Amino acid sequence: MFESDALFELQQDPADALRFADLAGLPLADLMSPDWADALQDVEGQLRKVLAFLAAEEAAGHQLLPSPSNVLRAFRQPLADVKVLIVGQDPYPTPGHAVGLSFSVDPHVRPIPRSLANIYRELEADLGIPPRVHGDLSAWTEQGVLLLNRVLTVRAGAAGSHRGKGWEGITTAAVTALAARTAADGTRLPLVAVLWGKEAEGVRPLLAGVPAVTSAHPSPLSASRGFFGSRPFSRVNQLLRDQGAMDVTWELPPSP
Repeated sequence: MFESDALFELQQDPADALRFADLAGLPLADLMSPDWADALQDVEGQLRKVLAFLAAEEAAGHQLLPSPSNVLRAFRQPLADVKVLIVGQDPYPTPGHAVGLSFSVDPHVRPIPRSLANIYRELEADLGIPPRVHGDLSAWTEQGVLLLNRVLTVRAGAAGSHRGKGWEGITTAAVTALAARTAADGTRLPLVAVLWGKEAEGVRPLLAGVPAVTSAHPSPLSASRGFFGSRPFSRVNQLLRDQGAMDVTWELPPSP
């Protein structure tokens, strides 16, 4: 999909073969798809500062999640291909869970996180799709669903530990770039945002009129206060059709 050999190598490296310090020395085009590199050029300096912070955390002996090779995984999906944005908070803090895509986990994680189990429960109620035992959502990304956390890293065992360290500026620029995309004739490219919870809804001013599906967060602490029964998947598909775009096939493979 990408022309950059360095990016291909980055994707193929085992999690323990790459260090956060290595990321800081790579050009943007080797860290993400070319169109994302162009879109985020104005915040490259901020990104370099965040990567330097992560290298210092690593040098101090902290375990960081996800692995270095997955930190910018969401941006490997071409910007031009995105038609649905699902905004998360920060990565799962449990070692082995975070994979660089919001709400998704490593295919071998059992049991899956409770928020994701609630997403599957609502998916079944909405579209009749049975829950999967695995939590690999990468099949959605292949259809243009961007699974983007507001904060892209976390210390193991310390939820929210990397908030306020600079990631928010990067993801703000990413959401703004998504909302600003236009076709050759100047019309806006199809896009639907899915904003679960107050933190995700905080990006709504960046969306410049992009249709959004909003509700409570799927966390067990809030799912019963508006997430269950919100039918986000069928609503997203209707909003895509309204813009002349294809539905997302939300059914995941039975096994990853």
